[in-house]
Formats: sequence, C-alpha cells, structure tokens
Amino acid sequence: MKKGGLFLVLFVITCTTAISQKAIQKKVFTNQLINFGKPDSTNVDPDVIRLQGGRVVLKKVTAPLFPNGTDVNLKMVLRSNGDKWDKSGSCFVVTNPELISIIDASKGDKKFPEASFITEKHGGVLSTDNYKAPVELLRFMTPFGVGYYSDNKVKYRRPVYIPKWEKEVVWNQDISHLEEITTGTFYVGVFIDCWVKKGYKVDLSLNYSGRAKKKQKVMPLVNAINYVKGQGLPHFFAEKALEFDFKLDKNIKNAKLHYITTGHGGHSGGDEFIKIKNSVYFNTKLVLDTIPWRDDCASFRRFNPHSGVWIRKDSAYTRNRETKERELIEIKERLASSDLSRSNWCPGSKVEPYVVSLGDLSKGEQNLKIRIPATKMEKGKANHWLVSAYLTYDN
Repeated sequence: MKKGGLFLVLFVITCTTAISQKAIQKKVFTNQLINFGKPDSTNVDPDVIRLQGGRVVLKKVTAPLFPNGTDVNLKMVLRSNGDKWDKSGSCFVVTNPELISIIDASKGDKKFPEASFITEKHGGVLSTDNYKAPVELLRFMTPFGVGYYSDNKVKYRRPVYIPKWEKEVVWNQDISHLEEITTGTFYVGVFIDCWVKKGYKVDLSLNYSGRAKKKQKVMPLVNAINYVKGQGLPHFFAEKALEFDFKLDKNIKNAKLHYITTGHGGHSGGDEFIKIKNSVYFNTKLVLDTIPWRDDCASFRRFNPHSGVWIRKDSAYTRNRETKERELIEIKERLASSDLSRSNWCPGSKVEPYVVSLGDLSKGEQNLKIRIPATKMEKGKANHWLVSAYLTYDN
C-alpha cells in the first residue's frame, strides 16, 4: 500500500512538471491600433492601456513559470494603417508595476523619482530603488507605409528587382535571457513615435518552447526613450554623458551588459545620417567603443512602398545585341530614402543589442557611463539618441 502511494505521488509530481514545461504561445496584441488620437470604436480592447494619445499601448500578461527555464521568442508583425513615415518603435516590459512605473507617471498618479532624472526634462531614465526603467524586448523601426501603400496606391516607385511590395513586416527576437521578466505576471508595452490618427496595426506574441534552459537574472539600468510625458526627446548627449551609479547587494557571476542604441533626427546632416562613436564605460573601464551604423538598408526596399525616390544618373556596361560588344552607357536609377545608410537602423529593421561580457562583479558601488558626442538639437533639427541598457547574470 505504501509503495503504491509513493508511486502515485511520484506520478503526480512528474505530470505537474511536464505540464509546466510544455510549449505555449501567449498572444498579447492582435491587430492592435497604435496611433495618435482616439481609436475607432471597433478597435477597442478593454484590456489594453492606451497612453499618450495611443502612441503607447500596454497589456497585463500572465504566463506560466518554468521551473527549469525555457526559450522565449518574441514575434511582432506590423502593418501601416495609413502612416507613411518611418518611425522609432520599442517593445518593452514594465518589470515592477508595484513600484512607480511609466504607467503611473503618464496617468499623473505618481511622479518619476528625482534620482531618475538626467536633466529636469528627462525623467524616468535611470532606475532607482522605487522605480525600474522599462527593459526593451525589441527595438524596431517602422518602414515607409508597408501594407497600406503596398497595393499600388503609390505608382512608379517600385524598382525592377522588387517583384512585389510586402504586405507586412515581421520581426522575430530571441529573448530567452529575459525569461525571468517575461514569465509570471508582467506588463508588455509597444511604443511607436506616431503623430497621426491612422497610425499602425501590430500583432505581438510571446512563444515559450518549454525546453529546459539555464535561468538568468535581469537588472534594469537605464532607458532614455521618451515613452510618456516627463520624458523629453533625449538630446542631452550633445551636452553631457549619461552616468548611472548603482549598488549590487551581492557578488554576481557572468554579468553581461546589453546595450541598445540608435541615432535620429537632423535631416541629411543630422545624427541619423552621420557616423558618431558610442563609448560605454563600466566602472571607468571602456567596455564598448563602436560606431553604430547600417549600410544594408537597400535590402529592406520591399517593405517601403511609400519611400521618397530620387533619380540619379549612373553609368553601366551593357552588351550590344547586334555587335556583341560591351558598351558603357548612361542610365538613370531610382534612389529611395529607405536605401540610405543610417545610425544603426534601416526603415523596416529591428535593432540588435550590443552584448558585452563583464565577468564576475563584486557587491557594492558600480558605475555606467555612456558618452555620445551628438549633434546639438536646433529648431527643425531634432537630433537625439535612443539608448537603453540592462544587466543579465547567472541565477
């Protein structure tokens, strides 16, 4: 009898563990409007929190806890709902909603802690004891009008090497190292720097494989994205470095710094289109010294039906059908705005974090410094840099 009882207990435990480790998908947003203005009555999800006129949407998510860890993959699908411009975008997690959060600050329920400010216009940038900066799951850039303008609303802009305009853009991001803050109960948000009523439509899902994976801890550090009121456009890098002092309560092993950065604004001579070095220091040591840059933007042309196009003269060799000889002739080619190289992004691309191994860290005071010799913001030239950073380390 006792042996049978023991067998039953072991069987129940085994089944429970198996259930908690099975693959699942959590659909967060489906055809969700992100815009500036009131949504259509047919597009209102009562569980969605809309902030800043609809430019930020958040939803409370409850996912299983995986005792043995799991792979986590984020999938986002975006379609223009009429907005034809390239816009900055961010998918993020509010990790500690019981503390002060951007939700509280946006609604006016609470103010950002004084220690979270970089300047008087840039609050909620630095994590504090009672406020944790949002952690970015995905940085992305909307393309020029994908979907809405893909049915030839804009004629004569498609180059011959593009068979058709894509109907949507899809981004997949492995966020397994963020399993700690994407299981249990948390808030997922999406921000698009949209200023028109038509805006965009997004689908967002989190996919958990259930495959056992080593767990990691996550520590939010800084996030300079202007999600809500009180977080001005982050142009302060032109005047000062971002410095953040924080304390570790214990020694940690295998620490890694995750750093996301993109430059914007200023038109042709601004930080979006010029190469500027990002220097990141940890405890006074230079750990990352790089120029964030993308020169493969032409490969995203099929996602950008509404991109502005210029005609450029060029020369090309061609073979004369009659003489069979090669001839150098003058041609005219399209050059699209979406083809131009940019500061770590392309219209329609996601942005990969820089990951820096810091090794083992001793408890006590720590310092992070980010220096970007940015171009000053002027009237009509909104130069700014969107940066965020967090730590992961062994559980």
